[in-house]
Amino acid sequence: MAEVINMPRLSDTMEEGTVAKWLKQVGDKVEEGDILAEIETDKATMEFESFYEGTLLHIGIPEGEGAPVDSLLAIVGEEGEDISGLLNGGTVTSDATSEPVEEAATEGPAPSNTGMAEIPEGVEIVKMPRLSDTMEEGTVASWLKKVGDTVEEGDILAEIETDKATMEFESFYSGTLLYIGIQEGESSPVDAVLAVIGPEGTDVDAVLNAGSTAGKAQEASPEPVKEEKVAATTQEAASTTSNDGQRIFASPLAKKIAKEKGISLNEVKGSGEHGRIVKKDIENFVPAQKAAQPASTASAVASSGAPVAPVNLPVGVESSEETKNSQMRKTIAKRLSESKFTAPHYYLGIEVDMDNAIASRVQINSLPDIKVSFNDMVVKACAMALKKHPQVNTSWKGDTTKYNHHIHVGVAVAVEDGLVVPVLKFTDQMSLTQIGASVKDLAGRAKNKKLTPAEMDGSTFTVSNLGMFGIQEFTSIINQPNSAILSVGAIIEKPVVKNGQIVVGNTMKLSLACDHRTVDGATGAQFLQTLRAYLENPVTMLA
Repeated sequence: MAEVINMPRLSDTMEEGTVAKWLKQVGDKVEEGDILAEIETDKATMEFESFYEGTLLHIGIPEGEGAPVDSLLAIVGEEGEDISGLLNGGTVTSDATSEPVEEAATEGPAPSNTGMAEIPEGVEIVKMPRLSDTMEEGTVASWLKKVGDTVEEGDILAEIETDKATMEFESFYSGTLLYIGIQEGESSPVDAVLAVIGPEGTDVDAVLNAGSTAGKAQEASPEPVKEEKVAATTQEAASTTSNDGQRIFASPLAKKIAKEKGISLNEVKGSGEHGRIVKKDIENFVPAQKAAQPASTASAVASSGAPVAPVNLPVGVESSEETKNSQMRKTIAKRLSESKFTAPHYYLGIEVDMDNAIASRVQINSLPDIKVSFNDMVVKACAMALKKHPQVNTSWKGDTTKYNHHIHVGVAVAVEDGLVVPVLKFTDQMSLTQIGASVKDLAGRAKNKKLTPAEMDGSTFTVSNLGMFGIQEFTSIINQPNSAILSVGAIIEKPVVKNGQIVVGNTMKLSLACDHRTVDGATGAQFLQTLRAYLENPVTMLA
């Protein structure tokens, strides 16, 4: 069924938007999470994601043209679907938008705008926003304002932890913070009351009651409502000046924490985009004279993703602690459990002779400005093997199997809070050096929580490598909706038999986890044979 997409309200003052650029054209396939267009508001130009899958059937606003909020922006549906009924009458709202609103209005004792009228002028109800395409609930990591504080437009209210990142949460309102609805460390669903901002002395109980009445009438409408005029920002940077007169870029939160701890921003090296100082840079900062030992400890924590074990405990004393699970950790648990218990996994393993790969890598890396890793070679080999074995590049859809004609390889990256899988789009069309540069960039931004949802969506196959940790062999859980995932072990020097003689060789073990619904054993085995042929003769990947 076709879905109508209207011009969204992307800021509190937005009355109309301009389509700066379409990233999809009529006839293009659209996946949930794909960026449809860049939309220019009165405050910024923002990427606009699709929450639907299908074919882009109609574009209602051409590039460079503006239109009021709620105007027909696009229609997504099944290829060849008749949308003439949706186009009649100009501005369109879908049945899903209009009918529930009418029902809500008739069920209640008064129309929805009556509930809205009870909220005093100048008072705004701030709700838990949807900060990512998969976000169902958010956790307040920390409040930067407390009840009674004055809030200016643009101030950071709180840090909100989603299933993908922790983001600074900015207010579009000025006034007094009258009420906090979700305490630090607590989680609530999207649209739960987060805070109330308004004139000092406002009766908060009356506002919350009015907001509750109005909310019931608005639940069915997918369009942004007045209470949701808050935005999250990880891009805008506050700046100060260094000793030599150069600007130092730091997030407002980083500046606040630095001030509280008495840390000079001149001494802190930023890990954010363009050297921007972010919260974790301040939290992990160690004065120069004490940098050596604590730095190694901090590195161990970041690598393991777990708290450091207690030290100097009395002999014979038991000790433990519980930490609250992050949204990322809960999402990982949910998705991997669903994958493990719904997809019938089986595992295939091979051992690859890496002598030629080692020699080839030495030659490649001897060229100026080129650096290729063994993982880059594995990713490239997988992409080429997928072209020869399309059955492995599929997704199980219940009544159908989806054959992906494109090849998008996801590369698992360990971050402090868990695991993310940035995606290399059209991997088979990339050179080894392009793969290496892209993996380095994506992995770096993953660890700084700078990846966008679009950069983590759309994989058709996944590679997980623990060889750098000395792990020789392991198996992974399939990253749905993929049909397979490759586990890569370390390269080990050991005795091997070649031409009837025992010699020193270098081998690497690979394990392929397959979904038996889409990939049979023989198919998986043939894929591994092709993969081994590429890795044992890397020149064939360059031919």
